[in-house]
Amino acid sequence: MSVFVSGATGFIAQHIVDQLLEQDYKVIASARTEAKANELSKNFNNPNLTTVVTGDMSKLDAFDPAFKQYGSQIKYVIHAASPVTFEVENTERDILIPAVNGTKGILESIKKYAANTVERIVMTSSVAAISTFSESLDPKAFANEDSWNTYTWESAQVSPIDAYFGSKKFAEEYFWEFLEKNKDTLNIKASTVMPVFVFGPQMFDSSVKSKLNVSSEVINKLIHTPVDGKISPSLAKFIHVKDVAKAHVLAMQKDELIGKRLLLSEANYNSQDILNYLNNDFPVLKGKIPVGEPDQTAEGKPSKDITYDNSKSRELLGFKFRSLKQAVDDTAAQVLKHEGRI
Repeated sequence: MSVFVSGATGFIAQHIVDQLLEQDYKVIASARTEAKANELSKNFNNPNLTTVVTGDMSKLDAFDPAFKQYGSQIKYVIHAASPVTFEVENTERDILIPAVNGTKGILESIKKYAANTVERIVMTSSVAAISTFSESLDPKAFANEDSWNTYTWESAQVSPIDAYFGSKKFAEEYFWEFLEKNKDTLNIKASTVMPVFVFGPQMFDSSVKSKLNVSSEVINKLIHTPVDGKISPSLAKFIHVKDVAKAHVLAMQKDELIGKRLLLSEANYNSQDILNYLNNDFPVLKGKIPVGEPDQTAEGKPSKDITYDNSKSRELLGFKFRSLKQAVDDTAAQVLKHEGRI
């Protein structure tokens, strides 16, 4: 039996596919285009990987052909298709509707073509589902695995960032409600994974471009900031991409994780923390990037933005998350190697 991974060409999803193949699962991975599907096959070069093309996932029938063809073989589903985009003209059309439709579409396809075979489903949600954007910046705010943000469909359309936060809530709410409503026909055990900012290397060196995915770009930008340049401010929490992938795989495997929302966060960080690791760990960057104010760090200090309590998730998952130093060093080493600088 196989694992179906949606949005398999994404930053997190490629690491999920890698860890599944490492454990000898057969994987059916979806991509939006033929070119992306072919690139995925070529990069992994693994006989246990099958790729399918879904086209635009905001179309409700996007997953139908894949589940019609392979439904009888699919025991697990990891719905990792989770676009992050803020440069849009219409927040409802470009962010809210695609997020909900992607979730709606894959669940309907399972119901139509794989109701008797799919036993577990894990959905990539986000920490954005548990607080509003303004709360995420508020040092007095607090959230945990039981929290939900308070956006309505209307209030989420105020700006692209609000729409992104809202879309995560609406898609995840739909996910749980659908499974509850259809529990008589679908005997599927479910979990969701809610990561904070995800750092770490791209799965393949060939994916390193001048501009990276939204979270990795935080580090990439600082690697390329000139010594007298303006430091892009950043203050948030991080988690390593390999730990995010591992949490998805465990959520699919462990009975203790059924019905759980897993909140993934390792520590606070700011731009200064990242600059310190870049300056200390990569001699090639010394004198080329800003030093900043080395003692103005956030790691290991009381939070200056929202506090997340994910003690429940850490206990359930039962493994130690990788450090900020490892996340920064893994990312920077890959970028600098790609550029021929180390």
